Amino acid sequence: MHQDSAAPKLHWDIFCRVIDNFGDLGVAWRLACNLAERGQAVRLWADDTSALAWMAPQGAPGIEVRAWTAPIDLTGITPGDVLIETFGCNIDAEFVAAYAKHTVHSGQPCRWINLEYLSAEAYAARCHGLPSPVISGPGRGLTKHFYYPGFTADTGGLLREPDLMARLAKFDRQAWLARQGVPWQGERLVSLFCYEPAGLGELLDTLASDAQPTRLLVTCGRAGVAVRAEVLNKNRRQPAWNRQDSLSIFCLPQLSQLDYDHLLWASDVNFVRGEDSLVRALWAGKPFVWQTYPQHDGAHAHKLAAFLDWLQAPASLRAFHQQWNGLGPSAAPPGDAQFAPDDWQLCATQAKARLQQQQDLTSQLLSFTAKIH
Repeated sequence: MHQDSAAPKLHWDIFCRVIDNFGDLGVAWRLACNLAERGQAVRLWADDTSALAWMAPQGAPGIEVRAWTAPIDLTGITPGDVLIETFGCNIDAEFVAAYAKHTVHSGQPCRWINLEYLSAEAYAARCHGLPSPVISGPGRGLTKHFYYPGFTADTGGLLREPDLMARLAKFDRQAWLARQGVPWQGERLVSLFCYEPAGLGELLDTLASDAQPTRLLVTCGRAGVAVRAEVLNKNRRQPAWNRQDSLSIFCLPQLSQLDYDHLLWASDVNFVRGEDSLVRALWAGKPFVWQTYPQHDGAHAHKLAAFLDWLQAPASLRAFHQQWNGLGPSAAPPGDAQFAPDDWQLCATQAKARLQQQQDLTSQLLSFTAKIH
């Protein structure tokens, strides 16, 4: 355990609603583990905990997992010192009332944190840390604080375990691939974790026609379903599309969070989606392509553009992201939307180096809550 001597030991209640593909739960679990590893007591409430069976099969010391039922079961429960709402989930009035009562009786300050979604857009820095007085309901008189993760020093940072880089440095790629049953013969390895990207067909064609052999390591779930459907379609419409067998495909089982990190470290290029896997790809330091969660109002396009600006992405990487995310013709010349990971490596290396200069999210969050009086 990495005990943060500067931070008092507190009891944290983290609430999470599983909205889509367990990404929210993944972030909440990583946060819970980060806190527990630093000597904090954590109770994680989730309305669907089933994914933890494969995401974190061994559990973690210092974390109690509770089913977030409707109505919530508060039998024998005393609220903790810190209340975390992840991603705008609304905590039950009964729990808020119990927390308000607890702060009064214990004399503890109200440490109620709204942990927001990750974004490189300007509002993240502008709104990070702002107080929000509660003016109605059982929490009336309390104050929430907005906490924005981010990529710059004026935001709340990114989740990073204290020993992450040491583990990465010791990672044995060949041994891990052998344990997964991947018959690696030195070919380029590309990991694929995605929804149903607009550019999937083009990627498969590109890899199949490339002189460099590639093994595509496909994650379980929606990525696997999308790839199988695309391959069946190509086999039906253009049977010779992969006649040189330059592209081979390996479908992975469900991976724990630890082994998903290992997948990113083992691969030469990583395709990631959402929030949690994007952060882990940044720490891996390999070329990567990000699929944002598609939103009907087009907000994901702005989110992607802001991130690529922060990343200082070269033109080919920007154009490829546009194509991958189905965001229409890129402003770059058509030829720039090529798969060019060698050109993207420097960008990934520099981004990782910039982020390592910043304090991680959990350390910042401990400092932030300690200053609330």
